[in-house]
Amino acid sequence: MSFGTRVFSGVQEALMLALMMVTILTLFYVNIDITYKIGIAAIVFAIIFLATLASALLRQQKEMRAKT
Repeated sequence: MSFGTRVFSGVQEALMLALMMVTILTLFYVNIDITYKIGIAAIVFAIIFLATLASALLRQQKEMRAKT
């Protein structure tokens, strides 16, 4: 399983970039407590990590089915 290859489709990449941009804007330009900022960053990191992992596992599963 290689994470260096293209994992997401075009729509998924656009949604992940939008999620990252909203997070960056929230962390740096919104005046909220630091604990909320840490929570938002942790949730976004988890979402991106799990989406990448799920996409890679689904692609690997698809390749395994194609071989049989």
